[in-house]
Amino acid sequence: MEPLSEQKCVMIIAGEASGDLHGSRLVTAMRKRDNALFFCGIGGQALKAAGVRVFVDASELSVVGITEAFSKLPNLLKGMAVAKRTLKRLLPDLLILIDFPDFNLNVAAFAKKLGIPVLYYISPQIWAWRPGRVKKIGKLVDHMAVILPFEEDFYKKHEIPVTFVGHPLLDANFDYGKKVFENPDDDISVIGLLPGSRDREIARHLPIMLGAAQILFKRINNLKFIISLAPGVKRKSVEEIVNKKKGAADFEIVSGHVRKIFEKSSVVIAASGTVTLESAIAGTPMVIIYKVSPISYWLGRVMIQVKHIGLVNLITGKKIVPELLQDQASPIRIADTVFNMLSDAPGLEKLRLELLQVKDALGGPGASERVADIAIGILYDA
Repeated sequence: MEPLSEQKCVMIIAGEASGDLHGSRLVTAMRKRDNALFFCGIGGQALKAAGVRVFVDASELSVVGITEAFSKLPNLLKGMAVAKRTLKRLLPDLLILIDFPDFNLNVAAFAKKLGIPVLYYISPQIWAWRPGRVKKIGKLVDHMAVILPFEEDFYKKHEIPVTFVGHPLLDANFDYGKKVFENPDDDISVIGLLPGSRDREIARHLPIMLGAAQILFKRINNLKFIISLAPGVKRKSVEEIVNKKKGAADFEIVSGHVRKIFEKSSVVIAASGTVTLESAIAGTPMVIIYKVSPISYWLGRVMIQVKHIGLVNLITGKKIVPELLQDQASPIRIADTVFNMLSDAPGLEKLRLELLQVKDALGGPGASERVADIAIGILYDA
């Protein structure tokens, strides 16, 4: 299907599940302003449902860590080749890139040679590592739409056109920050386990979390544990990990939106990522953990320029929630940390209030609408 000659053509690339969701909301917002737009690109089920002609599925490209990228290198190269061929053949009126930096900046360079304007939505974390990429972005990107408040100042300092649009998490159609504990038994505390959204993340994090749960259950036997089953993750694979580590503790696997976990949990143990920001917005205390391959970790230590990895700690500028990384992310360290949090009721309540303040720093709902205005402005030179 080719766009009609009078239609404006927009190519969009979202290489990961979160970008796919945020991209779909952006497409919907843009169609409110011009329902004749033709969209094509790289994405997942959300972009397909929004009416985007997807020519490479994002699930074939998504990777975690530096060394992990090698296993998907053939798919990444194939996807890049398809993206470049499509740009050359269609010459879209606008290219929208969502996160996924190494892939997207390569495509942006190709688009620049063709004279195609580029809007980048959700900035690469260049303020955290490889900051030299900002010069490349300045040459390749016409406008940055950023979702974290401190990113706007970063790009302005480098004289790159930028707009802080707010965080797209706040565009969800439910009220974050209204804490409702749905635990039917007040004598039982619930701990949420959020191991990640990719198979390798889950394989690496979930056994550690289950080990921590067993230690906690021996100390506090009125505990229940809920495991979040992220969209696209096979329940059977999670069940197999749980069955190997089950022990005496009570585990429940919950699919659907992660807010179900936040509403029930006193504390969550979460793999570092956007879900930790969702937990903060919901006012749910957390312990952030993360493990990658040893090579990825040591390379990361050399390149990372910030003191914290948790988005909550980055936004507040201080370590308000614990971070346990690599060797520190052991079952005993995690269990000790959660135990100490549960044993300090006033401290836990203070942390909930601090986390809810994070929401105020994120710009309020409407990120998709604000990015849509920028995109339409570029399309029509407004």
